[in-house]
Amino acid sequence: MAALLRTIQADITTLEVDAIVNAANSSLLGGGGVDGAIHAAAGPALLRECEHLRGCPTGQARITGGYRLPAKRIIHTVGPIWSGGGQGEPAALSSCYEQSLHLAVTHSLKTIAFPSISTGVYRYPIELAAAVAVRTVREFTAHTDEIDEVIFCCFSSGDFAVYSRLLNGPNARPLT
Repeated sequence: MAALLRTIQADITTLEVDAIVNAANSSLLGGGGVDGAIHAAAGPALLRECEHLRGCPTGQARITGGYRLPAKRIIHTVGPIWSGGGQGEPAALSSCYEQSLHLAVTHSLKTIAFPSISTGVYRYPIELAAAVAVRTVREFTAHTDEIDEVIFCCFSSGDFAVYSRLLNGPNARPLT
């Protein structure tokens, strides 16, 4: 059975799923945006575990405990910095989603929530990033029944609208 793909507008740190994905920087030691929010909500034990991982290259992913989060695990992935699209950004961003999903399958995690990777301080245009995200997740989940649900968790209403259109068509409206 194919995984359910859906989008919500919420704070990813509040979701009760098997894993949330952190749009991390390469040090994995915390930062701004969703990365800072996840580190703050998970507590200092997350930082201690991340120190032992010794970073993560762009396009790859690492997994840690969820600590004080409702999610059991955190998958950290490092998205590309947008440089106009000609520096391999789409492939690197796609790899973030693929590697995160591979870790989810490897660790028997059935429900996973992604933020909008690279669209904050890394400046990847939301329309382009969301298209890569949805396409990559659809392709991956079409070939496995080991993931039950993938949530695209958007912090802003603008990002939510973009993901909603991609998942549900051009006439999609937010659920009230």
